[in-house]
Amino acid sequence: MVRAKKHLGQHFLKNPDTAARIAEHLSGEGYQKVLEIGPGMGVLTQHLLQSEKEVFVVEIDTESVLYLEEHYPKLDQHIIPGDFLQLDLRALMGEPFALTGNYPYNISSQIIFKMLEYPDLIPEMTGMFQKEVADRLTAEPGSKTYGILSVLSAVFYDREYLFTVEPEEFSPPPKVRSGVIRFKRKDNWQPEVPIRVLSKIVKAAFNQRRKTLRNALKPLNLPLESIEPEILQKRAEQLSWQEFVDLSKKLSA
Repeated sequence: MVRAKKHLGQHFLKNPDTAARIAEHLSGEGYQKVLEIGPGMGVLTQHLLQSEKEVFVVEIDTESVLYLEEHYPKLDQHIIPGDFLQLDLRALMGEPFALTGNYPYNISSQIIFKMLEYPDLIPEMTGMFQKEVADRLTAEPGSKTYGILSVLSAVFYDREYLFTVEPEEFSPPPKVRSGVIRFKRKDNWQPEVPIRVLSKIVKAAFNQRRKTLRNALKPLNLPLESIEPEILQKRAEQLSWQEFVDLSKKLSA
């Protein structure tokens, strides 16, 4: 057994049926490799290994690494010890792969931001997040949970909230509910504007979400006179991802 470590945000899923459901929601389309983040004691890993895909796991906890090496011989040469956030995924994987996991709650948003740096390599993502984050990642315009990650992820992926997981399905049980989601990359996923430009505008808009776009974007010193007044009178949460792309295109022209 591996001891859950608070500083790593570890809550080990103990319900094998829930793990199986997460694994089953991977379509397997467009990739031959799967990368699982934070496998812990392998409750999800064991189901991933039943597929025909080549499964890799990245684990920062040395105790978990030793456990996986001992209990999952199929993972020989496929365990990556270290911090997912520090990995060069292009050099590591070399070809398209799916991302999955019971993601550590303390770095879940950072995991998504890193994933969005590699949309050409990651056609699909499934996994479990704190429910609040899962709701935010799948939110639509007008929702209180709609925010930066909602917009940026929707540029590349069709997003789907799959099901909710209760605290008692974990050891130790977290103080919050969890949500399992799936991202599938869009056919026309390549944005018409550099992602760094889009990201800068989206972040500025939502960092002052109570203000109109005219006031929220003012510190960026952009040519706002080129934008329709009715758009500038809206707040960030009222714009769809496509409207943010259109806005960014005009401002970066």
